[in-house]
Amino acid sequence: MSSSSLNQLEKRTAVSLASVFSFRMLGLFMLMPVLAIYGQELEGFSPLWVGLAIGAYGLTQALLQIPMGWLSDKFGRKRVIVGGLIMFAIGSLVAALADSIYMMTLGRALQGMGAIASAVLALAADLSRDEQRPKVMAVIGMCIGLSFAFAMLLGPMIAASFGISGIFWLTTALALCGIVIVLTVVPTAVNRAPKGDTLAVFADIKKLIKDPQLARLDIGVMFLHLTLTAVFVVLPSKLIADGFLAQYHWKLYIPVLIFAFVLMVPIMIISIKKEKEKQAFIASIALLVASLLTLTLAANSVLGIGISMLGYFIAFNFLEATMPAMVSRMAPANQKGSAMGVFSSGQFFGAFLGGMIGGMIASIESGQAVFAAATLIGLIWLAIAWGMVVPPRSKLISLITDTETEQQAEDLAARLVELDGVLEATVVWEENRTYLKVNDKIFNLEQARQVVGLN
Repeated sequence: MSSSSLNQLEKRTAVSLASVFSFRMLGLFMLMPVLAIYGQELEGFSPLWVGLAIGAYGLTQALLQIPMGWLSDKFGRKRVIVGGLIMFAIGSLVAALADSIYMMTLGRALQGMGAIASAVLALAADLSRDEQRPKVMAVIGMCIGLSFAFAMLLGPMIAASFGISGIFWLTTALALCGIVIVLTVVPTAVNRAPKGDTLAVFADIKKLIKDPQLARLDIGVMFLHLTLTAVFVVLPSKLIADGFLAQYHWKLYIPVLIFAFVLMVPIMIISIKKEKEKQAFIASIALLVASLLTLTLAANSVLGIGISMLGYFIAFNFLEATMPAMVSRMAPANQKGSAMGVFSSGQFFGAFLGGMIGGMIASIESGQAVFAAATLIGLIWLAIAWGMVVPPRSKLISLITDTETEQQAEDLAARLVELDGVLEATVVWEENRTYLKVNDKIFNLEQARQVVGLN
């Protein structure tokens, strides 16, 4: 079965997981524009601890994405996601009740320990077809950009009315909403691969890190988020210096992000239909580099900044959407969670490095120097990505099945992956449907139909 559009399961997956993901990204971004202003009443306040409080979230996220991805392979995606959201809520409560910068930093670190990005992306991969996966990831990827824009809008408004603690009370409520969404809206799936691929062990993670094609994507997402965070260390102050008051910055951010997403969609559709994914990928990195270079040269003009950021976010949205999909295709069967863990660690570590490097350069040089450094990072990424090989798509078969419990789904998936040519079997027992990822050269459809009881 193949289709040019998302089916109902994929739409439900994309919207529900995107909402959960967006709650987490708000937790990362919302504090950035307000802590230095509204956190001065906290005991122990200093510029150093401001940086630590902001960076603690990204650092613990980066450290724990791989273990959490591994756990999702071993114990199931939903269990890990719910557990991570509970930890995020606990960290938010600690930060909301903090009266010192030290306790707030502890709360931020606890928030980051609920590292669910790898499990969320792996579940999205489980529940989407190869040809439609970039679209599902695009919805999730768009949430990162929109979460950033809304964080720039909501953070100052909430802090002005309720103080820093108000932001953390909001993230606590969002975490609880996320748990409800995971338990009631996100589809439940059981994913299995052949025996040789099913045991997720930490020794496999070393192989995932060393894989040259996966490494290109892991380094790429680190560079992508490094440039994003570094740019926004100095961009707000540059806009203010150019006469654009802080309370109006959202009028630039939100339209740029929306138009960037709208313009990115046809690029993605054409690259998939024409099977030009690598060319579009390389071109997007080149556009990102060109936009950062333009930003370096036009940083004294609000119009120039707006045009540069439009090009940057067209590239950012495309890359953010396509890289997780590529990881899921390149990763060994049933190790997508582990592979997404490595990938997500790179993402959050890049955000941590971007803040640190951007702040260091800005303290001794101009904002243009930060933009120039980001341009250099983009050029290095372009050179690394040039040798990337995009794997061919497998064929996906959809079969109607009748399973009433999760255990029955487990048993059916285990029987299906024993068949020749079956790379993965995903049984969505709530939907009475099974998706088989197969090598159609050796796969026998009649055998699969017999296993599920259709003959």
